[in-house]
Amino acid sequence: MSPVSDDREPEGGRPAGTGDEALAVETYVVEERGRWRVEIVVVFPDEVVRRSVGDYRSRREAEIAASWIRRAADRDVEGPPHGLG
Repeated sequence: MSPVSDDREPEGGRPAGTGDEALAVETYVVEERGRWRVEIVVVFPDEVVRRSVGDYRSRREAEIAASWIRRAADRDVEGPPHGLG
């Protein structure tokens, strides 16, 4: 099982410029305390990194933001979209 880094952990995450290319990326919309939070999960060869990107008043706003974030992140992931191929 791969370790998961979360932004709530003080030392979690990958330092910039580590050189490893992301294998996959996914976004999630999560309800928390009456707000809708967008999270991004990036899979690297040696770990999985999960970050909270922002929170929104409505689920629809969060879904739109998640879509934009996902499309932007997909440009940096090599290979066919959604791991097909």
